Amino acid sequence: MERNNETITTDFILLGLWPEFSHLVILICIILLVYFVAVLGNVFLILLIWLDSRLHSPMYFLLSQLSLIDLALISTSVPKMVTNFFSGKRTISQVGCGAQIFFSLTLGIAECLLLTLMSYDRYIAICNPLRYSVIMSHTICIQMVIGSWGGGSVTSLVHTAYAMHFPICHPREIPHFLCEVMALLKLTCEDISVYVKSVVVSSFLVVLIPLSLILVSYTLIFLAILGMNSPEGRNKALATCSSHLCVVSLYFGPAILVYMRPGSFNTPKLNESLFMFNAILTPMLNPLIYSLRNKVVIAAVKNIVISKWPLRKIKSHLGYCM
Repeated sequence: MERNNETITTDFILLGLWPEFSHLVILICIILLVYFVAVLGNVFLILLIWLDSRLHSPMYFLLSQLSLIDLALISTSVPKMVTNFFSGKRTISQVGCGAQIFFSLTLGIAECLLLTLMSYDRYIAICNPLRYSVIMSHTICIQMVIGSWGGGSVTSLVHTAYAMHFPICHPREIPHFLCEVMALLKLTCEDISVYVKSVVVSSFLVVLIPLSLILVSYTLIFLAILGMNSPEGRNKALATCSSHLCVVSLYFGPAILVYMRPGSFNTPKLNESLFMFNAILTPMLNPLIYSLRNKVVIAAVKNIVISKWPLRKIKSHLGYCM
């Protein structure tokens, strides 16, 4: 439609990641490289867990779901950001903006819940090993995954629907590299103080409560480890927990700073940097942490990649013929 020679549009403009940065091409290329590494790492870890029978356990099943979430999470923002940069068009439709908010929130909350359930898995494995196979059955694991995705979807749907219904009275420019609830609400002309308080409350529910449960689980785990007589058993237990603790720290640190820091609504630059860490860097780092710090995963890599490498078979065949 046109009114007074001005085109009225419902599209939003994503200003991007640090638009004032003088070397944006280099930054975008680095982000694109990070994206490819994240995709390859997470896909490889998912396939590895599926192919190697030694990884067919609740711990690695939950890890494969974490990789699936990370793969989807980084794909909600990076492809659109890179496409906008190289095409010169920074617009995103209202439907696309709502979809980006919904999926990013769903995946973020699902990852939060899944990390909490993974800590429970480690607690059962170390503190109650004799009943591990009964408590962490395949059915229970499936229910855990469904609960994580379901909890994330329901919470995200409520926030997305509520945030998108506000009328926009400011220029439709979002100072972010993706559509994000708080950045979008800056464009509305209505009083959103009540909604901001509800965001803080929901953040308490989906961030602090899971983090508290994780801390309780690991407190009990470390007490059990200290009571072990075997140094080998202690080292093995610590090794299985260290990777998960690193991932928990990478996820919950930025999440707390974004949603639970006083005045976080008024610090978009810092929030954007923290979002970049959680939505772009963490999905790349997670499979590397679990691959490089886990002896079972390293052994599975050797089994799948090295022992079944075609060139090795050819060399063995040539050696046999000679």
